[in-house]
Parts: sequence; structure tokens; C-alpha cells
Amino acid sequence: MTGNPAPTLEARARGFLTLHERIRCVDDASAQEALLEELKHPSRPYIVSFVNAHAANLGWNTPSMLESLLRSDLLLRDGIGVKLGLRAFGRPQGLNMVGTDFIPKIARAYRGRRVALFGTRSPWLDTARQRLEADGLQVVACHDGFAPPETYLELAAEAKPELILLAMGMPKQEEVAVRLRERLSHPVLIVNGGAILDYLGDKVTRAPEFMRNHGMEWVYRLYLEPKRLASRYLVGIPAFFSHVAVARLVSPRGSAGGSEPL
Repeated sequence: MTGNPAPTLEARARGFLTLHERIRCVDDASAQEALLEELKHPSRPYIVSFVNAHAANLGWNTPSMLESLLRSDLLLRDGIGVKLGLRAFGRPQGLNMVGTDFIPKIARAYRGRRVALFGTRSPWLDTARQRLEADGLQVVACHDGFAPPETYLELAAEAKPELILLAMGMPKQEEVAVRLRERLSHPVLIVNGGAILDYLGDKVTRAPEFMRNHGMEWVYRLYLEPKRLASRYLVGIPAFFSHVAVARLVSPRGSAGGSEPL
């Protein structure tokens, strides 16, 4: 028995370009504040995901990852690599909406409301929970990121959080996010947060501000975790730009991007 055939180069290129077209450009601080206000009041289960070079590479190589990302309601740019990719496609780049900066802003916007935390493991999950509770959020469900997807679906269906932070890493969190949206019927913002709970739980430290301001936080992360991240950055960054080049050659086009209404 054979599985599904591997996607053709043209299909990969079109999917890669479509992913970039779907990224919402946030022009300035005023637009970011307006977006935060929108995200405070979803009318249905609504998925926010962040697209960095690693996510785009996974989408190139793994059709299921690309599909999950494209099923997000809102895609935001995370990192200088995608900024350069957008520029190569002739698209606006906007602000760098790095999740480790923007997700805490979302959390603060949900003060006094019900939140679920799914990801990482103790003791960092416990520390992240304590920090968010001290900041005024009501944590109604909390679980590490290593359970089967059904565990999170059941917890969320029972607790009915208004905000769900997923921090399981790619591609699991994107797949779980789609299944949560399919299962839940109440208004809830579902955020694919990568390592956000590791940051909030003090497992991982942020780069110095000057490195963050110049798009170099990846260098600091590589310094901290060389074995885990060497392939992602030292191999992944050149691979990303090769995908940009192929996409421009194979599937040159442009269209307006954006997001699904809340």
C-alpha cells in the first residue's frame, strides 16, 4: 500500500506563496492596538498563528502542517526572514509581530477572563500559570504539551475558556488548534504560541533588547540551545531563502492577504 504522493515542486511553491499572501500586515503601533481590540471579542472559535521561517519550511516539507497553518483565521509575521520573503514577493511587511512580544499583550487584554494553558511541562508550566494568574487571568484548564489531542479537546469543552494558549511546538499545536475550533462552539481565541509558556515559565530567557530590535534574537537562541536549534537556523535559514527563490520562479503572482473576520 502506498501513501499520498509527495507534492510537486509547483504545488510546494504555490502553497509557500499562498502562506505569505495570507499574512496580515500590521502597519504600525496604532494598527496593533486596533488588532488587540478585535482579538478581545471573537464571535466564534478563532485561531491566531505566527509565521516564521521555520513554520514556512515545515509547510514546504509537510503538507499537513501547511494545511493547518492555512486554516488559521489570522496569520502574523514573526521574524526578519519572513519580512525579507514578503519583500521578495512584493508584499507589505508591516511590524514584526513576534509571538513572544505580542502574546503577552493578548494575555493582558484578557485580564479577569478565563484562560486555558496547554503546553511545555512542569515546573515551567506551573511558573507560567502563576505569572498569568498574578497578572489577573483566571486559569481554568492547564496541561502539559505531551498528551494526545483528545485530552485538550475534552478539557477545553468542559472548562469553556475564552482564551487558549497552545505551546506544544510545531506542527502539533497547529493541528490541535484546528481540532479545537471544530470541537468548540463558544467564542474563544486560540493562539498558537510556540515557546511562549517556556518564556513565561522562565525556562528560556529573551535576547538583549538591541538584538531583538535588529531581528537577531535567533542568534541568541542558537547560542543558548545549539544542539536543538542548529538545524533550524543554520540549515533552515538558507533553505527558507531557497524556497523563496523557487516560489518566485515557479509561481509568480500576488494578491491581497488578510484574515477571516472574528
